[in-house]
Amino acid sequence: MKIIVREKEREWSPHPQARGVKRKFLISKAEQGENVTCMLVRIPKGAEVPIHTHASESDIFYTISGRFKIWADGVGEFEVDKGTVVRIPKGIKHKIYDVGEDALIYDVFSPAIK
Repeated sequence: MKIIVREKEREWSPHPQARGVKRKFLISKAEQGENVTCMLVRIPKGAEVPIHTHASESDIFYTISGRFKIWADGVGEFEVDKGTVVRIPKGIKHKIYDVGEDALIYDVFSPAIK
């Protein structure tokens, strides 16, 4: 059983919905059998993640660096920067946009997405 994951040994892959955005899976159901997904997400300045929902998963993330805006249904627009934690409950429409500085976030989905 592998219990240590080294970020530097993982590869970036394109985000399936967001042009220019990259993901790096750290923990996944497919690989570790856990019912949680943990990943890094890199969003370059000027990119955006379009409106979407996660039907079965809550999306909880911590902003390591960068500055951007989020719109979430029922909440509206708000700014996010380094040190901000955001929790988007399952089924809530949301998007990331107006990325003013390259962003790096630690993203957790519960239950797992992959």
